[in-house]
Amino acid sequence: MTKLGVLGAGAWGTALAQMLASDGRDVLIWALETELVDEINTRHTNTLYLPSAALSPAIRATGDLAEFGGCDVILAVTPAQHLGKVLGTLLSSVAAAPADLVLCSKGIEAGTGRLMNDVAKDAAPGSDIAILSGPTFAHEVAAGMPTAVTLACSGGAAQWDRLSPVIARPQFRPYYSDDVIGAEIGGAVKNVLAIACGVVEGLGLGQNARAALIARGYAEMLRFGEALGADRDTLAGLCGLGDLVLTCSSTSSRNFSLGKALGEGQPADLLMADRRTVAEGAHTAPVLTELAMRRGVAMPIVAAVYRLLGGAPAGDVVAGLLARPLTAEQDQSA
Repeated sequence: MTKLGVLGAGAWGTALAQMLASDGRDVLIWALETELVDEINTRHTNTLYLPSAALSPAIRATGDLAEFGGCDVILAVTPAQHLGKVLGTLLSSVAAAPADLVLCSKGIEAGTGRLMNDVAKDAAPGSDIAILSGPTFAHEVAAGMPTAVTLACSGGAAQWDRLSPVIARPQFRPYYSDDVIGAEIGGAVKNVLAIACGVVEGLGLGQNARAALIARGYAEMLRFGEALGADRDTLAGLCGLGDLVLTCSSTSSRNFSLGKALGEGQPADLLMADRRTVAEGAHTAPVLTELAMRRGVAMPIVAAVYRLLGGAPAGDVVAGLLARPLTAEQDQSA
């Protein structure tokens, strides 16, 4: 039987481990905190990150990456900014890289501008890389609620044939794609746009404004994705539009919650310092703004989020967006 490992015991990593173990299959999960390792193994709970879930006894936690030696499939669910470091430590601790490395973190590496698949390819050149992305709130996945995701395989149909039976469960349905870039961009950009939608909620600007922002944000996602070679159809699917709609509509989204707090006037620096869980969009906004400017792609909403995170008042930033020149809806500079 395929040996499964999950790197990262945050809410999403724990939810994925719970989903994988739902058929009784053994799952190994790596946690950074010693006390969390003990809790998962003895009490079968994760009160720090996913308190709502009673975890399967088939999940075993460890703090030792060397124990992942022999795993055929590893799901990497560490925060995006730490992926390279964790994979580097993993590969120095095991005899061989896993056959399949499934990336479940959504973001762009600050400082380098690399997508997660590029980070992983450098760290684990012996593994086939796949991207798992889509509209997924961790607590719902852990509870076994119906969920559909994109599984984009760099190894094409052959990798899909290996991975899909390992990952699919009755309530967790992956859909095949070979567009790794598109799957990554959808997940990274939507995090930033979710912050913007949270700001709209925090300012009390109404549902009309949020719907308009989602539509205009999606146009920015398409422009950026196409500039990097992504397929429009990928971004119209689960990992793009589907994930965007979910995370722009609920305080269950960490990014939406961060934006809501910004809209309510709470200082960005204090919000970021006080957060135990990571709102990836806050790390993605600066590097995404820079990449868009470098490629000549207009992303005014993303740039506005960057200014907000830098301390600009939410009301002033929104006023600036509303004062932009009037133009055709399909204008690439809109």
